[in-house]
Amino acid sequence: NFGFAALVVVGDQKGRAGFGKGKAREVPEAIRKATEEAKRNMVRVPLREGRTLHHDGRGRWGAGKVVLRAAPPGTGVIAGGPMRAVMEVLGIQDVVGKSIGSSNPYNMVRATFNALTNQARTRRKK
Repeated sequence: NFGFAALVVVGDQKGRAGFGKGKAREVPEAIRKATEEAKRNMVRVPLREGRTLHHDGRGRWGAGKVVLRAAPPGTGVIAGGPMRAVMEVLGIQDVVGKSIGSSNPYNMVRATFNALTNQARTRRKK
């Protein structure tokens, strides 16, 4: 009597991303459920110059804590595991991320989204 759990992150590479989890007896079914949930829970993240964050951010979910820092061009995505997946589907090219505390993928993804949703949008005056 086995069950499979899938954690899926989806995004459009233009600053929209979502995550979902699915459980089922078979792997493809778990992935399908997770993908559907991820598509329903999309959030928008403002990107600076379409490649990095507007400012540094901290996120927390349970014991999972993450620190995200905007980075100059050419830095690349410096982030571990689940955090890297989130950055890549968002279309972020330059960012430095560090996870502190929990290495549990669920908590890391949630903490990353927590940090990203706290990104304030800058309005430039004309």
